[in-house]
Amino acid sequence: MSEKPETKQPGVYAALDDLVRLQFRARGFSFLPRQPIQSLLAGRHASRLRGRGLNFEEIRRYQMGDDIRQIDWKVTARTRKTHSRVYTEERERTTLLVVDQRLTMFFGSVKNMKSVTAAEAAALAAWRVISQKDRVGALVFNDTHIEEVRPQRSRATVMRILNAVLEQNHALSITGEQRPNGGMFNEALRRCERLAKHDALVCIISDAAGSDEETQRILTRIAQHNDVLFAFVHDPLEVDLPDAGALIFGDSSGQIEVNTSSRVLRDRYRKAFAEHRAQGRKFLLNRETPVIPLSTTEGVAEQLRHQLGSR
Repeated sequence: MSEKPETKQPGVYAALDDLVRLQFRARGFSFLPRQPIQSLLAGRHASRLRGRGLNFEEIRRYQMGDDIRQIDWKVTARTRKTHSRVYTEERERTTLLVVDQRLTMFFGSVKNMKSVTAAEAAALAAWRVISQKDRVGALVFNDTHIEEVRPQRSRATVMRILNAVLEQNHALSITGEQRPNGGMFNEALRRCERLAKHDALVCIISDAAGSDEETQRILTRIAQHNDVLFAFVHDPLEVDLPDAGALIFGDSSGQIEVNTSSRVLRDRYRKAFAEHRAQGRKFLLNRETPVIPLSTTEGVAEQLRHQLGSR
């Protein structure tokens, strides 16, 4: 008999109560523009997210206090009287979460599985977005399926997102029939491209397993009309192997014994991960896409506050 989700070990599987309680910790960070100086989004390599867009309302005579950048010089030249263009801020902005719950995320060596860290990041982002009176939706994907939650500004929508994440999170198992499918990363991004037409914030929460040149092309197209924020989920054991002698690593395809005492092996492992991560960061930063590293060793709320800064 399979174990009930609510009795599964914390850190290995996410729990609904924990994700709901994160609404009280979804503060101290913001996805809005004009970030504080310590925010990752204020750095010279990272774009300042646009926030809500502007809708054109009318052209009228210039009034004291109007922004001179909004002067319509063509109308001014034609009428010989200064006119300004008037805009109003959009009332809502859409945030689309792309949440990875594939087998590659079912890995962790300290506090959480990567899949749990991704679930917590999705919950914090969703609660934060609706607290700012914006709409939130999600694409939650595993190795075989993509669950779509249409963007809405409501608590019920957040609960649908959390339940979609939990359903896939609790299905993760190295002993099941599920097999790793790197191609699902691009498939989820293609679905995202169809949904995020313009002026949305696309927040990708993943370890980026399976990313390739096609990934770059899709992300480039998405970023042409939207803001993209990449939350890169990683575990310290992926970055650097410990000197712990012979260890057995396994997944759904089998097991392998590795002598971690080999300095040459550890150096190669560290170099390969660093090169792969550097290539991904270089591509994203060249497109002014902020990258937020999220470690499985720390609380996600604290990491987001540190990376994005307070408002």
